[in-house]
Amino acid sequence: MADILALGISHYPPLWGPDDRMAWILKRMLQNPELPEALRTPRGWPAPMRDEWGNDEGASAAARHRADLVAQLARTRAALDAFNPDFVLIWGDDQYENFKEDIVPPYCVSAYGRFKFAVPPGNVWGESDKVYDLPGHRAAGKMLASRLIEDGFDTAYAYKPLHHPLGHAFSNAVMYLDYARTGFGYPIVPFAINCYGRRVLAQRGGLPVFDRVIADEDLDPPAPTPKRLFDLGAATARILVDSPYRVALLASSGWSHAFLTAKHHYLYPDTSADRRMYEALRNADWPAWRGYSSTEVEDSGQQEILNWVCLAGALSELKRAPRETGFVDTWIFNSSKVFLIA
Repeated sequence: MADILALGISHYPPLWGPDDRMAWILKRMLQNPELPEALRTPRGWPAPMRDEWGNDEGASAAARHRADLVAQLARTRAALDAFNPDFVLIWGDDQYENFKEDIVPPYCVSAYGRFKFAVPPGNVWGESDKVYDLPGHRAAGKMLASRLIEDGFDTAYAYKPLHHPLGHAFSNAVMYLDYARTGFGYPIVPFAINCYGRRVLAQRGGLPVFDRVIADEDLDPPAPTPKRLFDLGAATARILVDSPYRVALLASSGWSHAFLTAKHHYLYPDTSADRRMYEALRNADWPAWRGYSSTEVEDSGQQEILNWVCLAGALSELKRAPRETGFVDTWIFNSSKVFLIA
């Protein structure tokens, strides 16, 4: 019987940039021509949002936010190193990166031999030519895809990238677990989930396009349901427990995203919805996770929480409750960030 470690982190893109760029998504959302006049300046924002923005457009808050995230990542990396897995399976979303108009699978195991990607320029580490060249685990990826298909999950798989070497949900996860720049040598098996569903092509998996109205008929087919992904995560854990491998299962994502939360005019995330799911996570309330609806996910801008639904399913199958969790909330840095070790 294989050993399994369960982990969850955020891959928040502005973390790799400097503090003065941490709130760039909010600044972009302030350019929305449909934004109510009252929300165009901090005077009309909720009081906690004004406080976080402060008198320096969030620069001081950014330093605190970074410190919170880095501390959580350091604890996660320590748990990963202590466990020393044969490979790390990463559930992450592909946001119009590798999968585009030619094909959008509901989920896909990346059974590549190697993964090579560059650290973006202008990064907080001051690296201008840093390239990660990591091993994959093709044998494990093929085994997992095969067993999932046999178990009734029609799983896509790939041996090489299509349009992009590695989506940021996966590359940022590696970079952030290596935030201290001590190196990252674990083989990885990215397991891409189509979290963005109806907006993965219509919105190019990213920020709203304010100069183009997306009509209902222009939206894409939906993402897999939470119930299906919960069961997928459970099946993944069941298969890997029966394998010869020592595996770390990692969910990589933020939770509700401001730029997906229409009811908040795309300015701030739905923290109350995230808190409810976080309490269900801490309490190992797996029926709440499996029973979460796609409508609730979209209403709260929680598309990326679907990566964590896979992890919740795995924890349920393993009959395991979280050992450590952390919740880093924010009004101005786009998304709630959750961390887990189990």
